[in-house]
Amino acid sequence: MLLKIQETADFLRSKISSSPKTGIILGTGLGNLVTQITDKTEIPYEIIPNFPVSTVEGHSGKLIVGKLGDVDVLAMQGRFHYYEGYDMKAVTFPVRVMKALGIETLLVSNASGGVNPDFEIGDLMIITDHINLFPEHPLRGKNFPELGTRFPDMSEAYSKDLIAKAKQIAAEHKIKVVEGVYVGTTGPTFETPAEYRYFRTIGGDAVGMSTVPEVIVANHAGLKCFGISIVTDLGVPGKIVEVSHEEVQEIGNSVQPLMTLIMKELIRKV
Repeated sequence: MLLKIQETADFLRSKISSSPKTGIILGTGLGNLVTQITDKTEIPYEIIPNFPVSTVEGHSGKLIVGKLGDVDVLAMQGRFHYYEGYDMKAVTFPVRVMKALGIETLLVSNASGGVNPDFEIGDLMIITDHINLFPEHPLRGKNFPELGTRFPDMSEAYSKDLIAKAKQIAAEHKIKVVEGVYVGTTGPTFETPAEYRYFRTIGGDAVGMSTVPEVIVANHAGLKCFGISIVTDLGVPGKIVEVSHEEVQEIGNSVQPLMTLIMKELIRKV
């Protein structure tokens, strides 16, 4: 694994001239952030050694290096999901490579189903914590001390400092944000009403199929993390309706400008 990380990092260093400290996983709601990255180099996943290839509609599959304002960034346009058939080592491999390239802060976005009855479709939820319900842990197996400690602390998986900054930015721009706990599950099915009730009972505010593995590995690697989720549907009794991937994308696109503004300003303040 160490050799693969190094091989991939060396390849990418040969393609880029900057040394970004901020990494971004552009999930649902952040696709348009790419248009604001200048001086960019785009590297398709399929030519990057050891990289998986995204198979999900709406996830482009490119690594982008450039400037967001005056800040050098490295962005994944398209992530990898456990439900695609990848094991957790593959899902989180890009985070390892980001760390090897010098990334210190990781920002992630996603779509989620809200289980908090106070939430509304289209809400932006700042992730304060998560519950991991994936059946495979990304740190299971041999631990390499070079990558992180055997038993990493997760008491502040999502940086309180970055959360405070994001809330301040939202307030300044009069953008409604909510906060909550993100429950990570395998997918690819959307949840049943009974599952929604279960997720709420155990302390969740929203549920989705990504983010948790990457954040676990990022914490293992010593990165500061920030996550934000678009509530694209509701798993609240009386408000549950049939949902499709296309509808999730549509709602995500509708609030992209607000999420993009928060993320861009946050990156400037990191």
